[in-house]
Amino acid sequence: MSRLVLGVNCVREALRAHGSQVTEVLVERGSPTLDALARFAEARGVPVQWASRSTLDRLADGTRHQGAAARAPELAIASLDVVLEKPDVLVVALDEIQDPQNFGAIVRSAVAFGADAVMWGENASAPLTPSTFRASAGAIEHATLVRVRSLRGALEQCVSAACEVVALDGGASVTIDRAPLAGATVIVVGSEGKGLKKGVRAIATRVVSVPMSGRLDSLNASNAVAVALYECVRQRRVVSSK
Repeated sequence: MSRLVLGVNCVREALRAHGSQVTEVLVERGSPTLDALARFAEARGVPVQWASRSTLDRLADGTRHQGAAARAPELAIASLDVVLEKPDVLVVALDEIQDPQNFGAIVRSAVAFGADAVMWGENASAPLTPSTFRASAGAIEHATLVRVRSLRGALEQCVSAACEVVALDGGASVTIDRAPLAGATVIVVGSEGKGLKKGVRAIATRVVSVPMSGRLDSLNASNAVAVALYECVRQRRVVSSK
């Protein structure tokens, strides 16, 4: 089985992550960037086909492709049990994030800030599609992904494993800089429309907000996660420097 990857950055990252496991790269002629991508693929032993824009348009079916597509191996789904074996693990948990753009952007932040995994429930979540891959700008190729049957059950397992389960809520009176994030931590974010489900919020060991000082009182899910992850990294650097 293979999956379709669209966009210059996404194809490049798929080649970096999977090498010759990428079975095919399709590239439109006439651009130095695309020519460089073709050479990058060939250097990794991946066959390149020159394709017309109309061919790529049909393949992409409405998703922006930038003149590049690839057939890459299916993304691996990791076990939460294995992820929780790591000391001071850092996980991002998504509670019904259904927008592929937000899902992909959160994955990108998770990879950028060194989170060990991104976890989500199998129901009411954005699917792993070319749109999601593209929204991550290829970062999903480097992420550890954990899809669980029940997010609530998975979070209960995290609590049992001595993780701080820190839920983000714009209405919380305690700000995230007041939460201890240097140890094993799970950052939980809910959807923009509904926020955190009551059952998920009830499991959290801490409910915090991102400090705001302006006319807006909240951030969208992907931005809130980025700020939370930065705070995790900051606290961990302070601890490691002592």
